[in-house]
Amino acid sequence: MFCKYLAYAILMFSSAIGFSQYAELSFIDKPIVKWGKVNEGVELTHYFVFQNTGEQPLVIEEIKVACSCTKVTFPKQPIAPLEQDTIFVSFDTNNKFYHQDRVVEIFSNSRRKDKIKLKAYVIPREEE
Repeated sequence: MFCKYLAYAILMFSSAIGFSQYAELSFIDKPIVKWGKVNEGVELTHYFVFQNTGEQPLVIEEIKVACSCTKVTFPKQPIAPLEQDTIFVSFDTNNKFYHQDRVVEIFSNSRRKDKIKLKAYVIPREEE
C-alpha cells in the first residue's frame, strides 16, 4: 500500500516539474528600433534577432500590428531551446507624418507578452 502512495507521489512530483517548463522569447538586442529622421516614402526595415532561452520549443502563433503600413515576417516552425531566429519588420512611411511610434505584439507560448517597438520621425514630402 505504501509503495502505491509513493508511486503516486513520484508521478505527481514529476508532472509538476514537467508543467513548469516553458519557452522564453529573449531578444539578443533591445526589442526597439529608432530610425530617427527619415523622409516620407521610405520603407524602413529591421531584423530582430531572438533566442529561445526556455526549456520547451518556442512557437510564435501570431503577430499583430495596428496599421497596414507595418509588415512582419516571423518563423512558422518551432524554435528549439537555445536556438536563434529572426523577426523581420518593415514600415512604409508613405502618408505618415512626424512622430511615428508603432508597437508589434507577439503571441507565443512564452510566459511573457512580448512586444517590438518601432520609432521614427517622418518628414513630409512638402517639407523636404
